[in-house]
Amino acid sequence: MLRLIATSLCLRCQHVPVLPSNLRACSTLSSVENQQTVEALYELSVDIQKVRKLKGWVLHQNPAYTKEVAGLLRNMGASGPIIAHILAVHPEAVLCNPEQLQTQQELWMSVCPNHRELIGVIEKFPASFFTASSHHENQRKNIAYFQSLNLNKRIITKLMASAPQSFGRPVEQNQLMVCTLQQAYKELGGDEANMKIWLQKLMSQNPFVLLKPPEMLRQNLVFLKNRGFTTSELLRLLSKLRGFVTELNPDSMCRTLAFSQEAIGCSDAELREVILNCPALLYYPESTLTERFEGLFSAGISMSQIIQTPTVLELTTQIVNYRINRLKARGYDISAGSLDIINGTKKDFEMSFGKLQLRRERPLFNPVAPLKADD
Repeated sequence: MLRLIATSLCLRCQHVPVLPSNLRACSTLSSVENQQTVEALYELSVDIQKVRKLKGWVLHQNPAYTKEVAGLLRNMGASGPIIAHILAVHPEAVLCNPEQLQTQQELWMSVCPNHRELIGVIEKFPASFFTASSHHENQRKNIAYFQSLNLNKRIITKLMASAPQSFGRPVEQNQLMVCTLQQAYKELGGDEANMKIWLQKLMSQNPFVLLKPPEMLRQNLVFLKNRGFTTSELLRLLSKLRGFVTELNPDSMCRTLAFSQEAIGCSDAELREVILNCPALLYYPESTLTERFEGLFSAGISMSQIIQTPTVLELTTQIVNYRINRLKARGYDISAGSLDIINGTKKDFEMSFGKLQLRRERPLFNPVAPLKADD
C-alpha cells in the first residue's frame, strides 16, 4: 500500500512545473490559473496560447504584477505591440516586483544613453533585464568596475545584455579574467596605449570570454607557443580569434592541426602561416573540415587555391556552392581564378559579384578608334 502511494505521489510530482530559482522565494504556485494575470495579458494583446504552451506555469503564479510591468515599459517609451511581444516571449517578467524593477532600470540607465535604447535591449534580451533582485549588488559592482576601465558604455551594455551571468556573479571573478587578458596582451608585446581598444573589441566580439577560466587562456597560449608561434604571431592570433581562444583546448587544437597538416600536405612553418591567415581552423572539428575540403574539391577548386585563400574554409559547403553557381551563370570559371571573389560575408560577395557583372557589361573603350560625329 505504501509503495502504491509513493508511486502515485512521484507521478504527480513529475507534472508539477519547477520554478526558476530566482522566483521561488516570492511566488506561490496554484493549481488554477491566476485570472487577473490572464485578463491583464489579454488586455495587452499578449498571445496567451503561446504563453500557455511554452511557459504555462507563469499563469499559475501569485502574486503577479502584469499591469505594473507593462506600465514601467510604457513609461520608457515601449509601444503596445512591443510590450505584448516582450511579455509573450518572456512572461516571467510579470512576476518581478515593481520596486526591484525600478532598481534594475536605474542600473541599466547608468550605461544606456536613453530609454529608447534600453527598450531595444529589453526587446532582444528580456531575460537579461528581468533578473533576480539578489543580483543587483553584483550588477552594481560589476558596472562600476567596467566603468573604471574606461570601457565604452555601449560595450558595457552589450556585455550586460549578451552575457548577464558575468554581471550576476562576484566582481572579483571578472577582475581576474580581465587581468589575465591584459597580462597576456602585455607579455605578447601589445602596445599598452591600445590595450583598452583591444580589450573592448575582444569582449564585444565574444562577451562570454569573461565566463571562461583564466587557466584555459594560459594553457592555450602555452600550447601554441610550443607549436612554434612567435609572441607577435600569438598576439595576432589572440586578436583575430576574437576572444574565442578561451573556447579552445590543447587536445582539440592538436587534433585539428594534425588533420589540417595532413590534408594540406605542408610543413610546420607553412601550417602556421595558414593558421595566421585563417585562425578559425583551430576550432573547427575534423568532421567539419573534411566536409568543407571535399565540398571545395568537388567544385573544382584546387588545394593551392585553398592555401592562398584559407579563409574560404570558414564558409559552409552550401554557401560555397551557391556562390560558385551564381558565378558560373555569369561565365566565371572559379577553378581558373582567385577564391577572393567567393570569400567573405554575404555583403562582401554581393559587392564582388556586382563589380564582376559591371566589368562584363561595360564596353571597353578603344582610344585609337575614330569618334563618331553627328552628321
